[in-house]
Amino acid sequence: MRRTLTALLLLLTSASLQAQPAHPILGLGSPAPDFALPGVDGKVHRLSDYAASPILVVIFTCNHCPIAQMYEQRIEQFYENYSKKGVAVVAIQGNDPKAIRIDELDSSDVSDTLDDMKIRVGYKRLHYPYLYAGDTLSVTSAYGPQATPHVFIFDRTRHLRYQGRFDNSYRIEMVKTRDAQNAVDALLAGRDVPVTHTGVFGCSTKWPEKSLQREEAERKIESAPVHLENVDAAGLKRLRANPGGQVTLIDFWATWCGPCRAVSPIVEQVATSYEGKLKVQQCEHCGTKLFYPKPCCVECGSRDLKWVETKPKGKVYSFTTASLVMMNLPGWKADLPVILCLVDLEDGPRMYAQLTGCAPEDVRFGMPVEAYFEKIGENIGIPKFRPDHAAR
Repeated sequence: MRRTLTALLLLLTSASLQAQPAHPILGLGSPAPDFALPGVDGKVHRLSDYAASPILVVIFTCNHCPIAQMYEQRIEQFYENYSKKGVAVVAIQGNDPKAIRIDELDSSDVSDTLDDMKIRVGYKRLHYPYLYAGDTLSVTSAYGPQATPHVFIFDRTRHLRYQGRFDNSYRIEMVKTRDAQNAVDALLAGRDVPVTHTGVFGCSTKWPEKSLQREEAERKIESAPVHLENVDAAGLKRLRANPGGQVTLIDFWATWCGPCRAVSPIVEQVATSYEGKLKVQQCEHCGTKLFYPKPCCVECGSRDLKWVETKPKGKVYSFTTASLVMMNLPGWKADLPVILCLVDLEDGPRMYAQLTGCAPEDVRFGMPVEAYFEKIGENIGIPKFRPDHAAR
């Protein structure tokens, strides 16, 4: 019996350890970890430099992340507003630049080195202290940010009173809860912080161990065969004429273009994913379904996307008619006018496609429709919609 209990305790202890994150977040009530970090201003900034401020706000952010970029001006405005009240606001770039994959640079022309930070700050005209912690990540490990941005707010005694997101949405028009501002306002007024911690969203922190993913991605790119052929004006005309009657996908691409490199795998997936089923991307982080195909989630910025089948039914959100369609695709060989519509799918996103099987004057907002595929080539089909008479 004792052996059984011992084995059970060992098993539970092992499971508990495995459940803990590899880089835990600094606990509420903890003292602010010390730092001495170089800034974009050429100076070394220390925790003690901000001792006179009643509140210290530390924001882990970076250059390359599209979500972090969307918060630059919000942090700048926050810095301008609250520095007048004595609040110290410090931004720290805590990623290991060597752990960033090439496809993660699709939204930036600079990476996360200190030199890159100086370029970014000059270009965006940012004035808040911006410090670099990417060489050893000892400071990043002490605070434990999970994504960029990740906010840590310390009181006068430099104990952690809030950690989490800056606000509830990277889309500024959808911001309803200003969590960081609420926490600072409460501390300035001598009140308890209303919400002490939240989840965060953005690009995951680039810890040193992620450099293995970057190396593997580079090996995959270098090992993939590339076939290049010259094309002249006559060749482009032949492509445009499409004599074979097949759908031809032409992607203007450049080796130096970050977004091109990021989108190319998506183009390949779209070109090969036709199975007669309606599929969309879904974010594995927040569950959002996306259309049209994108390199990252529009809600949380995650690049962890998968293709999932969605119900081929929905309702017309909006529509228009076109009397002239300048597309040389067999799938558009329909009697004019062509009805183009936006459809709210039952369990998916809003989708843009052609509506067939009815006259323009019969289309109504909210009309039930169903998706089908018009096959226009081998393993190629165009999704279209038609009235769903069974749903009426």
